[in-house]
Amino acid sequence: MDPVRRRRRTRLWSGAVTAALALSLTAVGQASAADVNNAKNAGFESGLSGWTCSANSGTAVSSPVHAGAGALKATPAGQDNARCSQTVAVKPNATYTLSAWVQGGYAYLGASGTGTTDVSTWTPDSASWKQLTTTFTTGANTTSVSVYLHGWYGQAAYLADDVSVYGPDGGGGGDPAPTVPAAPGGLAVSGTTSSSVSLTWNAVSGATGYTVYRNGSKVTAVSGTSATVTGLAASTAYSFQVTATNAAGESAKSATVTGTTTSSGNPGGGGTLPKHAVTGYWQNFNNGATVQKISDVPAQYDIIAVAFADATTTPGAVSFTLDSAGLGGYTADQFKADIKAKQAAGKKVIVSVGGQNGTVSVSDATSAANFANSVYSVMQTYGFDGVDIDLENGINPTYMTQALRSLAAKAGPSLILTMAPQTIDMQSTSAGYFQTALNVKDILTVVNMQYYNSGSMLGCDGKVYSQGTVDFLTALACIQLEGGLAPSQVGLGLPASTRGAGSGYVSPTVVNNALDCLTKLTNCGSFKPSRTYPDLRGAMTWSTNWDATAGNAWSNAVGPHVHALP
Repeated sequence: MDPVRRRRRTRLWSGAVTAALALSLTAVGQASAADVNNAKNAGFESGLSGWTCSANSGTAVSSPVHAGAGALKATPAGQDNARCSQTVAVKPNATYTLSAWVQGGYAYLGASGTGTTDVSTWTPDSASWKQLTTTFTTGANTTSVSVYLHGWYGQAAYLADDVSVYGPDGGGGGDPAPTVPAAPGGLAVSGTTSSSVSLTWNAVSGATGYTVYRNGSKVTAVSGTSATVTGLAASTAYSFQVTATNAAGESAKSATVTGTTTSSGNPGGGGTLPKHAVTGYWQNFNNGATVQKISDVPAQYDIIAVAFADATTTPGAVSFTLDSAGLGGYTADQFKADIKAKQAAGKKVIVSVGGQNGTVSVSDATSAANFANSVYSVMQTYGFDGVDIDLENGINPTYMTQALRSLAAKAGPSLILTMAPQTIDMQSTSAGYFQTALNVKDILTVVNMQYYNSGSMLGCDGKVYSQGTVDFLTALACIQLEGGLAPSQVGLGLPASTRGAGSGYVSPTVVNNALDCLTKLTNCGSFKPSRTYPDLRGAMTWSTNWDATAGNAWSNAVGPHVHALP
């Protein structure tokens, strides 16, 4: 791999593909009492029985699964898109609801041979389970249809589970109809801020989703076992209950818990930081950018994220080793001393986990504990103030939330916790990264989304914006600002030079204009936010090394501007 691109992978998202993200799924009508799931081995509990996958692309796996003990994992390769299909018996002139839970890379779900209009739906890569749903009507002579899943060429493997072709019994002998799940147990408050309450609960066998009630009224529905209810008043007690749902219906409500929001004030963790801060990634490797010691990082940077910690053979665990040889003989003792000196000057130095090549996976309670324990050990060894989550291969919000809360319990309230998701990860609050950020809002310092290596994306107004413009920065930041994060938890992440990323570089002037637009409604492009966000945290860059290569032009221009914001 080109060493210049060691950190970030470029994803090509066309405007047409991005616009498709805005399309609503077809509305699903009420099922009749006689309706059944006509798919066979719908949950892959019997391996791939009843399913045919192209080019041997599919396999049955035991983890991760949406429910039960099995799921499909199919991997595109070359000119094969990993299509897995099943012929399903149906009745003529009947309407069916087709659905499946998917995770991982691009996933498509569809039905062909319907005798009327064939249908399909899709989603880009998803770090957590997401349900795809559509409907179709059979023709007058149609007695079977082909139901299929597939990925996309050159993309990551996708997972699928709990496929349903729900409608009149076609006589093919599908799986038994589900029963209404039991009420969830273990409901607990896992965190609070002045405007939100985070909840967790135990998984329920056979459930495909959960509904959260606040003071008796339904407020949100999720697929996992955690949720954050936002938009609450400060210093106020609220009661919460949760139900489990599946195709058969909704369970009874869980026991009630009470969550009380904190008094008003800036949420999140991070100890003492400036109101407006600049974050820079420091490279623990030599890829052609200026090699630096921590002491070489300019004073304009308030948070220095050391890139990167390394995955170990223990699931979820990380380690850190200074690349002394690649950094001109920089010793661990010098490194630690430089960290202390930066801290004495009021700066924060954290360790970043992930990057383009990061393979850290936190997918169960054990790996969550391993992550928390190992990150805390690295913090103690080198004196880091916290951790940056830069996982570009998906996040499980349930277990990453557990890991970060465990780490916070060890490190205390001074923990610096930052995140650097890609643009696709923050398009919706249902995305795994966004869910995690909201789940840990009370301990979260800042989310510095990468506004580069992206292509076109949706803004909060539903319009498509191209990277490299003020509008791209402001309209996408608006999604986070209106989606539950506090302005003090939102930063703009940009490359320091054209060599720092594959695409998406903008001049410091564009960065500063976007900051002005969001905080003061000045220097905006065609998109203008509905209100100002004067507490916006600031900006981030990849990297301090590429900044130095360009004569520190980025930090010399953006740093003073950030620190002078209202």
